[in-house]
Amino acid sequence: MIRFEDILDRVEAYNPQSNLDLLRRAYVFSALEHKGQVRRSGEPYLVHPLHVAAILAEMKADDVSIVVGLLHDVLEDTLTSKQSIAKQFGPEVAELVDGLTKIGKFSYVSREQEQAETFRKMILAMVSDLRVVLVKLADRLHNMRTLQHLPEEKRREIARETLDIYAPIANRLGMGLVKGELEDLAFMHLEPEEYARVALDVERRMKGSQTMIEKIRARLAAKLAEAGIAGEVTGRVKRYYSIAEKMRRREVDAAELYDVLAFRIVTPETRDCYAALGLVHQLWRPVPGRIKDYIAMPKPNFYQSLHTTVMGEAAQPFEIQIRTREMDLISERGIAAHWKYKEGRLGPHADDARFQWLRQLVDWQSEVSDPRQFLASLKVDLYPDEVYTFTPKGEVFAFPRGATPLDFAYRVHTDVGHRCVGARVNGKLVPLRTALASGDIVEILTAPNQAPSRDWLSFVATSRARHKIRHFIQSQEKARAVELGRRLLDRELKKYRKTVKKLEAEGKLQAELPTWGFSKSEDLYAALGYGKLAPRNALERLIPAEQLDRPEPPKPETAVSRVVRKILPFGAPDITVVGHNDLLASLAKCCNPVPGEKILGYITRGRGVSVHSDNCPNVRNLLYDPERQIDVAWAGEKGASYAIELDVVTDDRPGLLADLTQAIAGEGSNIRRIEARSAEDGRGYVSVSLETSDAKHLEKILGRLKAISGVREVVRKYNVPKAGERD
Repeated sequence: MIRFEDILDRVEAYNPQSNLDLLRRAYVFSALEHKGQVRRSGEPYLVHPLHVAAILAEMKADDVSIVVGLLHDVLEDTLTSKQSIAKQFGPEVAELVDGLTKIGKFSYVSREQEQAETFRKMILAMVSDLRVVLVKLADRLHNMRTLQHLPEEKRREIARETLDIYAPIANRLGMGLVKGELEDLAFMHLEPEEYARVALDVERRMKGSQTMIEKIRARLAAKLAEAGIAGEVTGRVKRYYSIAEKMRRREVDAAELYDVLAFRIVTPETRDCYAALGLVHQLWRPVPGRIKDYIAMPKPNFYQSLHTTVMGEAAQPFEIQIRTREMDLISERGIAAHWKYKEGRLGPHADDARFQWLRQLVDWQSEVSDPRQFLASLKVDLYPDEVYTFTPKGEVFAFPRGATPLDFAYRVHTDVGHRCVGARVNGKLVPLRTALASGDIVEILTAPNQAPSRDWLSFVATSRARHKIRHFIQSQEKARAVELGRRLLDRELKKYRKTVKKLEAEGKLQAELPTWGFSKSEDLYAALGYGKLAPRNALERLIPAEQLDRPEPPKPETAVSRVVRKILPFGAPDITVVGHNDLLASLAKCCNPVPGEKILGYITRGRGVSVHSDNCPNVRNLLYDPERQIDVAWAGEKGASYAIELDVVTDDRPGLLADLTQAIAGEGSNIRRIEARSAEDGRGYVSVSLETSDAKHLEKILGRLKAISGVREVVRKYNVPKAGERD
């Protein structure tokens, strides 16, 4: 068990002016508040805040950060109040601890909404004081180190959240060490078999390479000394998650990767970096296209280094990174390498480009109400920017890979994006869906009558562009729904010699709005127009009961269901539309959800409710308007079978297809269709359509297939509709 005195010694070593009395009081307070609480491992709960404080001490954090690390869970897990913390340790500590407290204490509709609100609060807290996220990263890092004590489902949920949100946040703050460890730990819990395979491949490869590593290191050091450059040379193996991601992206084995093995040269001055690069290229031949100058063009997280990949004597490629000591410190510890609050600045300064992404995130996050949209956009915004483009005037814009001229247009200005009709890249006209490359000079063409298209959502890459397009389309859709809903209600009211205008003038309509959960009459009209509320249900509140026709039909029919019933006489018997028994539902063909999966409904135009798997990639594009989302649930019908499609990547070996079919049959599944082909790269590609009864059955089939020797990857196939085919 870690000792508090060890933490004090570590803090005092880098900060002799530290207020040790304050740290001791925080330790005692935390110990008293958490007394009697234990972790899943059986250890006293106090072990966790102690480890968080120790991680912060490794970052050379200030006293306030370490105090917050010791107290970060007291608001959530004890009866302590924010006022009590403020009284004992001051308002600064109290605000930071509150910023770290999860929203889980409160009641939300879904896990996604709870998660979205948690991240909203953390982002807002980051703007006022970045220490809140540094403590949160230390908290998450220790939780990931001890994740083995939780049930598998909970482990996977936390690991996925870590990989999607926390590791990218660490990356955007330049904290390479924290980011790398979080990614590896998440990878280990999400894909334990793949993690073990990569680890074994690297271990085997490195066993025979230790002599070579030392030989290359010594040769580099001797060459630098000969040229009079004071440089430190180290060799290392890349992180397992980084290796696995590159293997997937490039579709190669670990043996074919250039930069599994990497060397680092750390020099005193920037000019020494470029001199060292020249010396490296004198020793070994550089691989074309693999020289990157992040010193002249830093990454958005201000990472700076020279990268080059060279070919060794035994045709063994390896990467060499060259940077100064300051650059090396920033690449490992990021924002923690130079604490702004030591200068009296607790948050991002207006002229600090390092935090521009954070300010932009805050600008639009308050406008996004749908948690699915918020989380999807947050993930996109956190991933590394790797494409650098220029305006005709020479201004540099950074974008994620896959960004298009349309993303560029929305980066310039929202109106430029809305009115975009084309683009010139390097002087040539290109389609709007063209992926931009580093160094491109982009000129946007606009027209006053142009408006965003829903198809734009299928190829924009940035959260800003996606949000602006969704917002425009949602406004247009809602305006049409409001007009339709008003006409529907007016038509029904006229049967009782009433009108919407008259009810509005009397105040009757406004008085009844809260009973439906609406604050404005436009919300009521929109719900009627979308088909989420039947006009008959509205009349029951607006017309006296004695005037309404009796008896009331047992199942009132909505506008949507009347249209749907003409087109689709049968719905999905195993799906219930929550609160709308008269709405017909059908399983979406793009994802073919199966019982046991999380599902959601989407009100289509004239085809009832389309039911999608929560993991369906089309959901992100469909739900640009949250008002067309509707709750659905499995009705519990047993014995039905559902068709799903799998894509299997294998080694091309005799008998493998037979092994696949036997494994599927062995789990009691029927194969509807199977296609196989071999490729020149020595791999086999199999597409199979099969029947499954529920999500657990599907998991068993996937596990059986992945266990077959020679099977590299098994993925569930989703059909992405073409432009114009969406609901």
